[in-house]
Amino acid sequence: MWSKSYDILIVGAGVAGSALAHALSAAATERSRPLRICLLERSLAEPDRIVGELLQPGGIMALQKLGLESCVEGIDAIPTHGYCVMLEGKPVHIPYPDGYEGCSFHHGRFIQKLREKAQAATCVEVVEATVSELIECPMTGRVLGVRATRKEEGAVEKEAFFADLTVVADGCFSNFRNQVMGKALPPSKLKGHFAGLVLEDAELPIPKHGTVMLVEGHGPVLSYQIATRDTRVLFDIQNPVPADLKNYILDNIVPKLPASLHLPAQKALEKDRLRRMPNTFLPPSEQGKHTKEGVLLLGDSWNMRHPLTGGGMTVAFNDVVILRDMLLDVNDLADWSEISPLLHKWHWKRKSLASMVNILSVALYDLFSAHDPLLEVLQTGCFKYFELGGNCVREPVSLLAGIVQDPVMLFRHFFTVALYSIWILFTHPRQVRVVDGKPVYARPRPDEYPFLAVKSLQVFWTACIVFMPLLWTEIRY
Repeated sequence: MWSKSYDILIVGAGVAGSALAHALSAAATERSRPLRICLLERSLAEPDRIVGELLQPGGIMALQKLGLESCVEGIDAIPTHGYCVMLEGKPVHIPYPDGYEGCSFHHGRFIQKLREKAQAATCVEVVEATVSELIECPMTGRVLGVRATRKEEGAVEKEAFFADLTVVADGCFSNFRNQVMGKALPPSKLKGHFAGLVLEDAELPIPKHGTVMLVEGHGPVLSYQIATRDTRVLFDIQNPVPADLKNYILDNIVPKLPASLHLPAQKALEKDRLRRMPNTFLPPSEQGKHTKEGVLLLGDSWNMRHPLTGGGMTVAFNDVVILRDMLLDVNDLADWSEISPLLHKWHWKRKSLASMVNILSVALYDLFSAHDPLLEVLQTGCFKYFELGGNCVREPVSLLAGIVQDPVMLFRHFFTVALYSIWILFTHPRQVRVVDGKPVYARPRPDEYPFLAVKSLQVFWTACIVFMPLLWTEIRY
């Protein structure tokens, strides 16, 4: 059996793994302290995924800190200038502030650019191999490296790769998450699925903006342009998933989308395979003290949030920025007594951004997928809150974009939305009946106020149920 030894071993050449390999190599070389790094990836072919295609402005800023900003060049990427949220066919514009831009692209093209950067980095060896197990010390249980089989013709023997520190970044379907985290692994929660298509020559309500369409009776539909002629559309599908998903979407959801998307969506459903991706929320539990020694998790293998807000890659790149700087200050990567407190500092230093993105993604999804009347009140209140403009848009979108890292601001705006939703209950017209096929609207009468007061308490309690458990999860773990 062959074996090799490195300073750092990274399992998974995706978003986080490739970025970390390049970042550590570049920074270590600048400090005249080169590191031997091995990046293992099961397949170096261009991946084909339906998520990980929208990078917020905060992610662009992290890319620049890592020296990876060129990875969005030459892949037909599209600049994004903000969001458009649509309710009952009515759009509200939510632009990024101060000229900030995000970027959207084909996921696979972006990953290949990141891998090229890693392959070109000094002292980084990229190996195409399938990792089958972690190598543990039989006496202490410390992880010493991995065993993997190279993707070469006739290769069947497992090869040992040893390292002072192993980083597992093998994505949302991680094979090693349970082994690394043990009892410290918090429970995950499945929040439905996204079913994805690529539309050709589709026209969004506001070009070069992420578009969230709130479809009555169904979950949100997310769409954004990922190339000159390609537009990604993601349909939220709740469990149980319909047996005939294509026809379900075609008959029930597509007719409720903007008219400009009807024909492209019909053509895509007829021509292409509809692909699904589970939307899982996995809060990040602190690593080091109660997890396997010699190894750490990074990226989606450790922390996942709902992809509705497109914040996953922003969190991953920010994690890499912080971890890179901390690891380069370590005297001995094999000394777990030095690594463990470092992981504690890393965990809490990343909280300002990661907790905000995690909470915002799930809270917004719960509002936008409103499945009961109280959540529908909050959904309407959120939409009308954005319609107010000014700081009611500027500050929330700054949080969403990862430009501002302020969980207190998130708390304030969320509960301001809840209170504004209650105000709308009492003051705004609502549909009372239908006459000749047309809805009739009227403001609440004074005799309805006692009922609305009770409903207001229920609405505020619902807001607390949505937000506070998410906040507690971020504090607890």
